[in-house]
Amino acid sequence: MTGTVVFRNARVLDPSRNMDEVGSIIVQDGVIVASGRDAANQGSPEGASIVECSGLLAVPGLVDARVFTGEPGAEHRETIASASRAAAAGGVTSFIMMPDTDPVIDDIALVEFVQKTARDKADVHIYPAAALTRGLKGAEMTEFGLLQAAGAVCFTNGREPVYDSQMLRRAMTYAREFDAVVALETRDRYLGANGVMNEGLFASWLGLPGIPKEAEILPLERDLRIAGLTKARYHAAKISVPESAEAMRTARARGANVTCGISINHLTLNENDIGEYRTFFKLSPPLRAEDDRKAMVDALADGTIDIIVSSHDPQDVDTKRLPFADAADGAVGLETLLSAALRLHHSGDVPLMRLIDALSTRPAAIFGLEAGTLKPGARADITLIDLDEPWFVAKDQLLSRSKNTPFEDARFSGRAVETWVSGRRVFSLGR
Repeated sequence: MTGTVVFRNARVLDPSRNMDEVGSIIVQDGVIVASGRDAANQGSPEGASIVECSGLLAVPGLVDARVFTGEPGAEHRETIASASRAAAAGGVTSFIMMPDTDPVIDDIALVEFVQKTARDKADVHIYPAAALTRGLKGAEMTEFGLLQAAGAVCFTNGREPVYDSQMLRRAMTYAREFDAVVALETRDRYLGANGVMNEGLFASWLGLPGIPKEAEILPLERDLRIAGLTKARYHAAKISVPESAEAMRTARARGANVTCGISINHLTLNENDIGEYRTFFKLSPPLRAEDDRKAMVDALADGTIDIIVSSHDPQDVDTKRLPFADAADGAVGLETLLSAALRLHHSGDVPLMRLIDALSTRPAAIFGLEAGTLKPGARADITLIDLDEPWFVAKDQLLSRSKNTPFEDARFSGRAVETWVSGRRVFSLGR
């Protein structure tokens, strides 16, 4: 992108520098050359394009570290192109794409396929995550070094945990040699194996089998112990109960190099939202009790939980319009991630700086992405936010090919009004 763009009179919030001040952002040829109050004092270069940002918040473009697509293999659910459009509409300028595709992203050719498709068709930056084990079957490790050299930014088993502890130890030891992040879901194979929602009184009322907290806690504690043993970089992809947050604190106190994320759904929804068997709320891990949700919000605010993810997982009518117990887990979330997160700001539960840090700066740091900052010299990935913009979520207006949002008919206050990637505007609300 050539030329100069000046974002003028914005509230510039940059967690990478602990900056929150009214000023400008000056972009030249897709790169930030100045930002903040000092940039405003420089004025606008001659011939620059001016973007008037009075009343808007300018933040580093959001980074979503857990996005599932359907391409290759299930393009009717989501393509790389459609996911990128949804991301741009949600203020997300970079996302990590999970390897749960058909075929699985477990070799160099498929990593290169994702990169080429993203370069040709995507509006945002897309980074492939490679499979930790071949076919995500948990039996044989992939070629970490070659996959990382090809562009994979982390290794994960996607929706599937690694049940074999010895295999996980070997994989973490191998990953340590490449300073690679191992990102895993934690779900016990047997506890709550037939469960479909959080175990408790509400599940009993609905007559549905439950999943106990221990189905998450026990494998997480095992993973954290193995991470400490191997000195590997470990990331718990999605935790959902306060005991898991406490396990993270304990592991860090022991010196383990571990981080964790949480789905925006588990910060803003609870098990009662399932109502009368509403399958758009069937998620993994399941939505928890309200006390658990509040505890997780507190853990986010104090930094125990590092990042927020959308866990964008498109499903179509064939997999969602079923009895609750038979429906697939998962919800789309790229377009609603920011607005749902802003509920925590408006309620006063999470400071805005910490919220943007968890949505942008921290995930970029964990996975080594060129993102998450507005400092001079950085790529000009910028999200402009109106904190008070009202928004009614009509699922038919979502840009994702699948419409399985748990926020259908929700009313939000605040959303991205413009998204810029490498100095190019890729989304505008057109107010």
